Amino acid sequence: MNYLTEAVDIGSKFIDTSSTNLKDASGISVYVSNIITGAISIAGIILLFILIAGGIGMIAGAGKSDPQTVEKGKKAATSALIGFIVVFCSYWIVKLIETITGLSLISL
Repeated sequence: MNYLTEAVDIGSKFIDTSSTNLKDASGISVYVSNIITGAISIAGIILLFILIAGGIGMIAGAGKSDPQTVEKGKKAATSALIGFIVVFCSYWIVKLIETITGLSLISL
């Protein structure tokens, strides 16, 4: 059986062979938009839970006068905020790429 004759050529769907540019970038941008929107939503939910857990840890540690628990809570809250800053900056980088390329990558 010759597997090469049964292969599907997806390159001709997206790439113009005469100039090697994307033919229909709107199809790709829909997939990228769904992935980015989902990732931002999941990151926001994780941020909320980690901030709540870190706050509870700080309160519990302060109530027991346990500096190690307070420190763990502070580290969790700090890590959550740093993660939020990374997600926030990546969102604006994608928006900048949208402006430069003219594609609609994020449909929030």
